[in-house]
Amino acid sequence: MGVAKVAIIGRPNVGKSSIFNWLIGERVSIVDSVAGVTRDRVSFLLDIGLDGVDEKYLIPHPPVASDVQQISSNGEKLPFENADEDSQEDAALNDELSIQNESSERNDVEDVTDSSCPIISARYIELTDSGGIGIVDKDDLSEDVEMQIQFAIDAADLILFVVDARDGLAPLDQYVAERLRKLKIPILLVANKCDGEAQELDAREFHRFGWDVVLVSAKQKRGRVALMDAIERTLPVSAFFDAANDAIDDAEMKIAIVGRRNVGKSTFVNTLAQEERVIASPIPGTTRDCIDVRFEMNGKSFIAIDTPGFMRKKSLDSDLDFYALTRAERSIRMADVVFMFFDSSQQIAKMDKQLVSLIESYNKPCIFVVNKWDKMVQYKMPTSRWADYLRETFATMWHVPIAFITGMSGKNVQKLLQHAQALFKQSKVRIPTNQLNKLVAAALNHTPPPLFHYRKPKIYYATQISVSPPTIVMFCNMPDAFSSSYRRFLLNVIRDELPIGEVPIRIWYRRRDSEDNVDDVDRQRIT
Repeated sequence: MGVAKVAIIGRPNVGKSSIFNWLIGERVSIVDSVAGVTRDRVSFLLDIGLDGVDEKYLIPHPPVASDVQQISSNGEKLPFENADEDSQEDAALNDELSIQNESSERNDVEDVTDSSCPIISARYIELTDSGGIGIVDKDDLSEDVEMQIQFAIDAADLILFVVDARDGLAPLDQYVAERLRKLKIPILLVANKCDGEAQELDAREFHRFGWDVVLVSAKQKRGRVALMDAIERTLPVSAFFDAANDAIDDAEMKIAIVGRRNVGKSTFVNTLAQEERVIASPIPGTTRDCIDVRFEMNGKSFIAIDTPGFMRKKSLDSDLDFYALTRAERSIRMADVVFMFFDSSQQIAKMDKQLVSLIESYNKPCIFVVNKWDKMVQYKMPTSRWADYLRETFATMWHVPIAFITGMSGKNVQKLLQHAQALFKQSKVRIPTNQLNKLVAAALNHTPPPLFHYRKPKIYYATQISVSPPTIVMFCNMPDAFSSSYRRFLLNVIRDELPIGEVPIRIWYRRRDSEDNVDDVDRQRIT
């Protein structure tokens, strides 16, 4: 599981951003008396400490390694280097799935998890601030704000429902409560602006909603301990660590199959199920429900989620289309791996780019699937041309494998599923802390970061805090000193040298606490 996500939700101007800044100790979200300032989701990785955790869950920090592995100075591996410009029909269709961006050694990922890996060395939550529910945006962005709020709700493990104790219970609070009541995740009601006893007494009316009420005042800095304790009680220990002994091999892998209308998704699902499980028709928009299809292959269980074809919002003809789109988006969020389908005979469209952006925002392992490749064989088109086309269009997704299949005949489908299993394993890999620190030290020695205001940026140590996606925290002296280009460099090093190169990786940069003296990386650097 990933880092536990806590979303701050409520109507406009109840102090959600103030609570967010107060809890994280930084002014990240803009705070203003004008309602509707916050539009996008704002997230922050927050360490909530280890108080109250049983000692059996705590593992001491691994010993410092003395040797440093240097990064190879060889150039980057060129994708598609095995593509043959003169490939004929048989060669193209037997392209060993045509996974173009990584060598075959990625398919057999070794689980580097060992018994020395910490079960839990810190407890983190990803705290997310969101816009106000019910806001009327002056720039006509209300729908976009609402979409961002829904994303935050869908991804959350815990909701902080914020109300205003000074204003009392408002009709919009009632609307928000009814909306949240349908969720199957815990809710904490946070009564903000309890600046004194009078407001604390007034806040009693919020008990009618039936949730635990925590009284706080972000402005007066009251109630932080009570709120953090409530969050810790509501989220169990299991929400903060990834059990090293979890058996992922026997788990049912959920695969979301997404793409524009009429790219062959339903035909592909029927091929997997070996029956006419869903209606497949050349008429665009035939599928309107998200349909779960369970099937087995080589003794492994899978769940394929056939989704409706995506289209632009202005093209939605009815409420039915709108709800179909919403359910498809949630299917991406719930999936372990996403197959992004393209029609080999059609150009990449704006809707495709929006879909890929959505998959990227959810940090989901993904495979670009170019379907109906049999149409291109007659033109003797090499797979490398379509692969280059995808790489140029989706420059930020260069790590994503590419597969060329014919869904109707089942050509290369089994190899596609095998690679999906490899991605599923990669997303669950946990890297030992000492191995990660040696790699980061070697990267810093090979290419040191530039000075920042005449000061030397330092990374003291790095640790992986969760999986699915693999999430790493770099503890450093100046988080702002590491530019976006240098962060990309470190990300590329991690992709190249660790067995997680084809899945999304999240890296957070955090300032080391003054009491923290761990210095596994910087002491290994060559000065």
